[in-house]
Amino acid sequence: MLSYEGFTLLIMLFILAPIMGAIALLFLFIFEKRIDLLENKNREIRLEHALQEAQYNKLNQQIQPHFLFNTLNVILSLARLNRTSELIRALETFSQFLKFKYKSTEPLIPLAQEIQYTQYYLDIQSLRFGDRLQIQLEYPKELLNALVPPFLLQTLVENSFKHGLEKKVGEALLNIRFNQVADVVYLEVIDNGLMSEINSFSSNEGHGLDNIKKRLRLYFSDKAQILITSNESGTNVKVIWPLVYDSRIEEGAKK
Repeated sequence: MLSYEGFTLLIMLFILAPIMGAIALLFLFIFEKRIDLLENKNREIRLEHALQEAQYNKLNQQIQPHFLFNTLNVILSLARLNRTSELIRALETFSQFLKFKYKSTEPLIPLAQEIQYTQYYLDIQSLRFGDRLQIQLEYPKELLNALVPPFLLQTLVENSFKHGLEKKVGEALLNIRFNQVADVVYLEVIDNGLMSEINSFSSNEGHGLDNIKKRLRLYFSDKAQILITSNESGTNVKVIWPLVYDSRIEEGAKK
């Protein structure tokens, strides 16, 4: 025969079981909603990342035709001046540049590649300016594998010529310095060109410093910056961004 205590326990079980079940279903419902929210958030992040990557690649592509156009103008100038030997060398350098350019499809490339890419442009300008152009390039070897947005250095160098050195009479000086402090990379591009306005260094056509700022902001957020100082003796542009290495290169170096 069922005792009073047993009967009471049975009644409480019948009463509490539905309540506990309802609470369990409520927690399950909340958990499922939380999972849905996380999945939606992850989906939004992936979409935003894809959009930023597309925008970043678009900015990269904006610079390449600009450089091609300016380089062709240099070659055309050599042809008009009947500087045949320099013209041949310029065409050879230009063909090497084209071969290298179409290999660069990554959002970040090793600094060694960026320097090599920029060197093609400098070689052509050296043919144009002759002995009056003096270029100094300094970088620590340990930074050669560090990653940099493509066309970063090349764009700064191109702007130094376009907005400064092109107007310079006499010796044209260009000093390029890379440095590393802790986990930060510093790049300085210094010229003795004649710039009337600092704002002229940034192109209204989507190139120049404005393009670099957008790409740095897309990839490094507020961890990168550009500083400009300009006066009658020339212009100094400093770019700062976080030190990043390709994990595949680091792994290969450890083996």
